Amino acid sequence: MPSSSPCPPPTSPATDLARNPTPQRKDWFDAPSPRPTVQAERRYRQENLAVAFRLFAQQGFDYGLAGHITARDPEWTDHFWVNPLGVHFSQIKVSDLLLVNAAGEIVIGQGPLNRAAFAIHAALHETRPDIIAAAHTHSTYGKAWSALGRKLDPLTQDSCIFYEDHALFDDFTGVVLETDEGFRIGKALGAQKAVILQNHGILTAGPSVEAAAWWYIALENACQAQLLAEAAGTPQPIRHEIAQHTHAQIGGPGGAQFAFRSLFDILVRQQPEVLQ
Repeated sequence: MPSSSPCPPPTSPATDLARNPTPQRKDWFDAPSPRPTVQAERRYRQENLAVAFRLFAQQGFDYGLAGHITARDPEWTDHFWVNPLGVHFSQIKVSDLLLVNAAGEIVIGQGPLNRAAFAIHAALHETRPDIIAAAHTHSTYGKAWSALGRKLDPLTQDSCIFYEDHALFDDFTGVVLETDEGFRIGKALGAQKAVILQNHGILTAGPSVEAAAWWYIALENACQAQLLAEAAGTPQPIRHEIAQHTHAQIGGPGGAQFAFRSLFDILVRQQPEVLQ
């Protein structure tokens, strides 16, 4: 038989990889750099706000004309940016956003303005100077859970984001059209990140658009999970001390910000016109 050529020696798969000269442990993200000017901060909030609406549309949080997310303006802090009434969440661009003052007047943009959005959000932004953004829609699982008139239980790791950090507003009186009810919602919210509006839906608020929007997605998910668990049997909640500990681990705005930004990056690649 003819002799065959000798096989080349096996090559280690690591020999052609670029390795870090000094291996390091890196378990979390670098803190984001602050925007250098108030104009840059305004644009940052506007872009996150426009993208948040489109993400909400993808999540199915776009029922009728009922939803709104707001972002406080970094320069005129008693003004906030909000969506115009009647523009579908999936179509909103930065240029569509309205700037509204404390009197409910449109300072920038064409409108119309959702009067309920003003009534709720103006009061929240006035009551809580730490709130940069707030989100409320008539999402399905949030509405369903709100009809039970209860706060959520710590049934899962994810639901612990809201453990002892959400409230119940149990005084439904119809469509919110006056700021006095907005102030009552704000009083119920207190210093917490979310409130269940009985017979109405859910609302989240946070120190950034990213946090408020992601917490809304997470709260809707927690409502869905508890509804499913209770329909299937008798859920076993996480013990109080463990739920508190877990909340301390995952309840802050940092994780919410980076969770939102991962979705932001995908949506902007797919729909770059959102930033127009």
